[in-house]
Amino acid sequence: MWPRALFHKKDGKAFIEKHLLSPGVYVLYRNDEPYYIGKTSKPLFKRLKQHALKPNTRYYNFWNYLSAFEIDNEGERDKIEAILISAMPTANNSHPRAFHRKKLDRDAAKMLNLLQARMLTGIDDDQSGEAEPESAEDEEI
Repeated sequence: MWPRALFHKKDGKAFIEKHLLSPGVYVLYRNDEPYYIGKTSKPLFKRLKQHALKPNTRYYNFWNYLSAFEIDNEGERDKIEAILISAMPTANNSHPRAFHRKKLDRDAAKMLNLLQARMLTGIDDDQSGEAEPESAEDEEI
């Protein structure tokens, strides 16, 4: 499990990008409990960066560690994701219906990224370099 804090540090972000260049399956954890399992046909780094640095994504507030598995074969990716979802209790199937999600504006999204960086790294500086934290949607990239 890698800490989410890596995304808020320049060298940590570079480390993740260097090691997660392929498509694959990932698990987002809340402490040591699996919270969400996903897959991507793009580089894992791009999808995980979106989850970590874009406050408008659905799972932004709910995780602090991740695991990622590079799997180039699409059919195998689908199978591994399905097995992991069925084997672990996660938020994959829970979608609140009583509340409508409201998209954050740019200033609020930047403030949340700064707060997240302080909580995760203990520093008063978000080194992620994320220019548009409000721009993400909950879509596969």
